[in-house]
Amino acid sequence: MKIIVLIKQVPDTIDVKIDPVTNALKREGVAAIINPFDMYAIEEAIRIKERVGEGEIVVISMGPPQAEAALREAISMGCDSGVLLSDRKFAGSDTWATSYTIAQAVKKIGDYKVILCGKQASDGDTAQVGPGVSVHVNIPQVTYIKKIEKIDTSSATVERMTEEGYDIVETPLPALFSVVKEINEPRLPSLKGKMKAKKAEIPVWTAEDLSCPDDKIGLDGSPTRVVKVFSPPPREGGRIIEGEPSEIAKELAGLLKDAILS
Repeated sequence: MKIIVLIKQVPDTIDVKIDPVTNALKREGVAAIINPFDMYAIEEAIRIKERVGEGEIVVISMGPPQAEAALREAISMGCDSGVLLSDRKFAGSDTWATSYTIAQAVKKIGDYKVILCGKQASDGDTAQVGPGVSVHVNIPQVTYIKKIEKIDTSSATVERMTEEGYDIVETPLPALFSVVKEINEPRLPSLKGKMKAKKAEIPVWTAEDLSCPDDKIGLDGSPTRVVKVFSPPPREGGRIIEGEPSEIAKELAGLLKDAILS
């Protein structure tokens, strides 16, 4: 069983800064890590391989040359190989163009049964790329998976998290699954895995390698554009109402009434 895992390298900080000129994330001088939700996807791919008893795990990441480090980390955890999608033509891709580009790589790899990814990336929080890939390759998708109950080479039964609890979904394979952190606990890389990752050859696929037309990738292939990025104005300080409970309730009701009618 061939499993493809989609990962993204993201800034290792909650203090994300935006370039005011390009409206893109500032990555210079910021440490990078594998998107935390993607770590659970990597772990689940390894567990599926162990459960089935055989298989191959291929990890794909789209990004600058330094994203190779994320692929090597995934290999050190137990994945078999990695592919980096990197080309200046990919710069400026929105979620649509990104999912198209990754889908082209998925098609090139071929013969897969499962595509796994985290529910969303910590730097964009759109949760759109994974489902977008499934649309481009025309396979079923199940999002927010908290448990894979049963899986074989033809179908899978999974628990999909909802606000009220969870749904049990059965789907034929191949399919794309996006996972949440409740699904497992990612393992630490082993010494053997680190040695394998260090020696691994990471191919770099460009737009030409993927036969991507210019009008489908990068800024030209992105139907959405970031026009402006700004921080919301700081909230003004609140007001403390003191007194007896009945007096506080009366004054609060008056303030709410004035706010609604004003």
